[in-house]
Amino acid sequence: MPANLSFDALKAAVAAGEIDTVVTCIVDMQGRLMGKRFHAQHFLDSAHEETHCCNYLLATDMEMVTVPGYKATGWEAGYGDYVMKPDLATLRRIPWAAGTALVMCDVLDHHSHKPVPHAPRSILKAQVDRARAMGFDVMMATELEFFLFEESFAGLFDSGYRQMTPMARHNVDYSIWGTSRDEPVMRDIRCKLWDAGIPIECSKGEADAGQEEVNARYSDALDTADMHALIKLGCKQIADQHGASVTFMAKYHHSKAGSSSHVHQSLWKDGKPAFRDDADAHGMSDLMKHYMAGQLAHAAEITYFLAPYVNSYKRFVVGMFAPTKAVWSLDNRTAGFRVCGEGTKAVRVECRIGGADLNPYLACAALLAAGLDGIDKKMALEPAISGDIYQAGNVREIPRTLGAAAAALHGSAMLRAAFGDDVVEHYHHAAQWELSEQNRVVTDWELARSFDRA
Repeated sequence: MPANLSFDALKAAVAAGEIDTVVTCIVDMQGRLMGKRFHAQHFLDSAHEETHCCNYLLATDMEMVTVPGYKATGWEAGYGDYVMKPDLATLRRIPWAAGTALVMCDVLDHHSHKPVPHAPRSILKAQVDRARAMGFDVMMATELEFFLFEESFAGLFDSGYRQMTPMARHNVDYSIWGTSRDEPVMRDIRCKLWDAGIPIECSKGEADAGQEEVNARYSDALDTADMHALIKLGCKQIADQHGASVTFMAKYHHSKAGSSSHVHQSLWKDGKPAFRDDADAHGMSDLMKHYMAGQLAHAAEITYFLAPYVNSYKRFVVGMFAPTKAVWSLDNRTAGFRVCGEGTKAVRVECRIGGADLNPYLACAALLAAGLDGIDKKMALEPAISGDIYQAGNVREIPRTLGAAAAALHGSAMLRAAFGDDVVEHYHHAAQWELSEQNRVVTDWELARSFDRA
């Protein structure tokens, strides 16, 4: 779905005094929107062509630490500039921010004006172009789960995140009554995202107290990733306006359910679903089977892009609806890959491995790269697994730790061919830094377990 504001419409809105601010955003390694707020007239006069940002934005960790050791940039190179090139097709009003429009930007090299290879939007666009060269349009959708809390972001930060009160007091999965207290926030989220040109289909209570899910209509892969990033921003800003807060952590507490981001995928050709074959018992074309076979074959290699942090792996718990096995099934929520829409024109593959903390551009790009490799090599699809897949033995497992996923990423010939060696090394370095930071920090668990017992 295109964004809801043309450049000419922006000019008219600025002239009428309706819009005074334009936010220009790139996507960082963590999937966050980073950029500048422009006076709207300056954006119209010149910044719509390009602006600039420090290149450290694609070489920092979650805390914005200038991580040493990246090939792309560092202190020794002086942390120069990248070009932020607005993609004017993404211009949209932001209804929850007064007088504001927003535009996504591509990241270009300051000297050559070529796309920066390790920029998340560049990575996804390259794989979409690869699919297009094969004759396919890539359609995707992401589901987003998160927890909604009564306290504000500032209040929780100041308290050290010690006393978080979920908006709901018990599991309100699908409960209309149970989510009634959440509705002032969730109604605002649904309606204001819709007014921003993001076709929100629904929201619902999820599988634990205070957990929510919001779903947007499927679209082309790049638009889906853009919408995903904007949904996260919108949820945070709208919740903050209500004095509340949300978290997209994969697992905010060991006793609570994890939050996922399932990714639905299909390829289309000549305006028709290429995954559909009515002659097949399950309505799946050979193309779809090759695509799924590629994702299964490379499941370990792409897991880092679905679960990028130490915390991400705390979500993979038996019996909590997060998969532990990288196998496929027909409409079975215990599998890493689930076929949805069996026997219909909407037949598609849902990857259930990713957590809500994933970077949507990187996740969609990695899944697409693996699927296209399966098509290129005409990989045969293994038999589906049924029943309680948590208990299935001798089947492919999802890496259990970030270290294992990082090692699989580093050794992936498929991802090196698809993304380039420098991109793989860049994100492997990010994973190694995350692990080193975890190993450096003394946790509350260690203190409570050992203070007077060691």
